[in-house]
Amino acid sequence: MSPTLKKGLHWLGSTLAAAGVIFVVVRLRNYGAEIEFSRFALTEWLIVAGLALIYGFAGLMLAFAWSNLLLQLGASTTLRWSVKTYGVSQLAKYVPGNIFHLAGRQAMGMAAGVPAWPLAKSTIWEFGLISAAGLFFVFWTIPLLMDELPASVGMGAFLLTVSVAVAVLWRQISPLIARTFVWYVGFLAVSGALFVGIMELVTSADTSDASLPWSALCGAYVLAWLAGLVTPGAPAGMGVRELVLLFMLNGIVIEEDLLMAIVLGRIVTVMGDVLYFTVAFMIKARPEMGSPQ
Repeated sequence: MSPTLKKGLHWLGSTLAAAGVIFVVVRLRNYGAEIEFSRFALTEWLIVAGLALIYGFAGLMLAFAWSNLLLQLGASTTLRWSVKTYGVSQLAKYVPGNIFHLAGRQAMGMAAGVPAWPLAKSTIWEFGLISAAGLFFVFWTIPLLMDELPASVGMGAFLLTVSVAVAVLWRQISPLIARTFVWYVGFLAVSGALFVGIMELVTSADTSDASLPWSALCGAYVLAWLAGLVTPGAPAGMGVRELVLLFMLNGIVIEEDLLMAIVLGRIVTVMGDVLYFTVAFMIKARPEMGSPQ
């Protein structure tokens, strides 16, 4: 690769990352205007900050999965480099278009000397595997679909089908792909659990004692996240995720609480991505031979 092209790719990746930062700031300002801050005490805001920190760490699961995909596709890199590149490029998903984080990752990888084709194929594999992982969470929403069935039935079906999927991937494709799938399932489960925590915080602040199907809320969030992922042009699923949640949970959760939880959820995910970006930006790494995670 020529020095000029390498420099251009570095600039492209950096520009997309910077654009992501700008759009994140704008989004956070908009979210702040939608929240009645006096509703929550300092303790509640500290909990929100803690949830954002957890989400930031959860982003490492996505980086681990991407590192495994690159290894599977013949582009061995260090885990340290994968974590840095994934975290720095990730903020660009908030730029309208929903593809600029992928373009940034591709540019940063090529500038570092990683072959272009494995990088491109890793994006396709990532989209397919994380979408498949998200679909399994439909079992968590069984209480929303059939009141007569307990949540334990859905959880049992989820664990069984995920186990079968992992076994098939392990035997038919490779252990690396199976581990990648597990990382994606783990990330989505953590994301859904964080939304449940936000709902708990909101309903507690509202002194609501209504019994809520928490496993179903978690599943609904993951399916809403998946809808945002597959919708072209929606930056980080903006708007789509919220619409699906409102549709799925209508009549189950107080609408005011649900809207508040959705806004807080966005703040948690955005701040988590910012934290991951900040840490990743400071990492010094080169894309040398790595090992599977």
